[in-house]
Amino acid sequence: MTVYQGSILTCDKDDTICDFLVEDQGEIVFTGDDLPEIYSTHKKINLGEKTLIPAFGDSHLHFSSYALFSSTLDVREARDFSHLSELIAGYVNATRPKVVLGFGISAHSVEEGRMVTRTELDKMEKRPVMLVKYDGHASVINTAMQNLLPEKIKKLRGYHADTGYLFQEAFFEATDYISAKVSVVSLIKHMLSGVDRMAAKGISLAHPAEGVGYFLDLDVDIVRFLARGLSDPVQFRVFFQTLDIDKVLKRKLPRIGGCFATALDGCFGSCDAALLQPYAHEPENRGILFYPDSQVDEFVRTAHDKGLQVQLHAIGDAAVDQAARAFARAQKSNPRKDHRHSIIHASLMSRFAMETCAEHGIGIACQPSLLHLNLEPYEYLKEILGDRVEDISPLRTLLDMGVHVSGGSDAPVTQPDPAFGMWCACNHYRSDQSITVSQALKMYTCEPAWASFDEAERGSLEPGKSADMVILDQNPMDMDQTELFRLKTERLILKGKPYRGGQGLASLIWKGLFG
Repeated sequence: MTVYQGSILTCDKDDTICDFLVEDQGEIVFTGDDLPEIYSTHKKINLGEKTLIPAFGDSHLHFSSYALFSSTLDVREARDFSHLSELIAGYVNATRPKVVLGFGISAHSVEEGRMVTRTELDKMEKRPVMLVKYDGHASVINTAMQNLLPEKIKKLRGYHADTGYLFQEAFFEATDYISAKVSVVSLIKHMLSGVDRMAAKGISLAHPAEGVGYFLDLDVDIVRFLARGLSDPVQFRVFFQTLDIDKVLKRKLPRIGGCFATALDGCFGSCDAALLQPYAHEPENRGILFYPDSQVDEFVRTAHDKGLQVQLHAIGDAAVDQAARAFARAQKSNPRKDHRHSIIHASLMSRFAMETCAEHGIGIACQPSLLHLNLEPYEYLKEILGDRVEDISPLRTLLDMGVHVSGGSDAPVTQPDPAFGMWCACNHYRSDQSITVSQALKMYTCEPAWASFDEAERGSLEPGKSADMVILDQNPMDMDQTELFRLKTERLILKGKPYRGGQGLASLIWKGLFG
């Protein structure tokens, strides 16, 4: 039994702040300002200037991709093409890979102000190279990588042989093809490292969207196996990115959706997010809806009727409308009291979409960190969207309407870092859409728990719930909201025990099979 004394932010429905919390055998047994006598003789941890909060959640990330790219080549810091070449050469010399996979290429962070091309990559490296764009929806490849790809991929929409750029279906299929070449053992090792990195940021609950082309959808099953085998009880709630509902039902998974196969449109970085009005710099372009309304409606209705929880990627307002309509129609056809379907990103939302989400209990899995992403800066969004840039991520409006908004990272697009996400949400570039520190804290604690039906066990510090907690180096409620990016996680506590990490592969396999 352990008694914590100090600033304790419970994140309950009343935003209670108390002086004491008592944990016993992994469960919270007391919170309050006056410690009962029966607990007074037990071990006490005095927080001092530090603060105890619920453990953080991440309501949308691509965990296997995050784990893989975090352990391969990160080019987000490339200043220009010469520096990019140096980063590739350094990685190749250190690791001698057969195929070079990198993440984070952007036209907005390099001096040239454009994407590197196939022929330029050829001069940098002779091995097959694929650099995934920062938004996770496009890539550039060199000639050696082109030669590896099957001919069927080269016939898909979005394949550009001259530049080496891959968009839309060509990008998704090429990513699936290359991901399948990664060994299972190396992927699991990368995942273990990924869990440790997330834990260092205080994350104990993750909603990974998996299903990116591994043979027999191994990434889905590996993440599930990982969750069973972890020594530290980090929680994973997997969303299977597929339109094949039978795959999900056969695995007895309760969730379906995400991006890739269940993405309704593209993204702003490739100017293929589906818009109700044309792009400001391309009057003939409204982006792309990947599927017709009829197909989206049928998929959502069938999954809804099977009792599944559904997530759909939608960034442009036309795609968000499409998702909102599909969810509303499914709910009207077959009312479910507590479906908790959600739209991922929902960057641009019409008034219709916001009202539909509020009326039908449709959640939003948002990524506030995208508001301050130097790889896709405000100036670029202003250029392609015009005044509509001010309407991106209307956080305050959504919360005022009673919509459930949960915070996530979309990793590897942004790093899983709830403290930075909180800072972004509290410092929206449109000030009237900034939210309070208390709201931001809930966005990354109780809201991710609600979004995966976990709120009875975690997400707030209340008696009867699991003692999944984070000790912060200072109290966010006492900080100027412009300084929240300085907030640090000092310790993650799961079921009352400090996170240990550093788990080996043998231990994971043993616990996964027999634990």
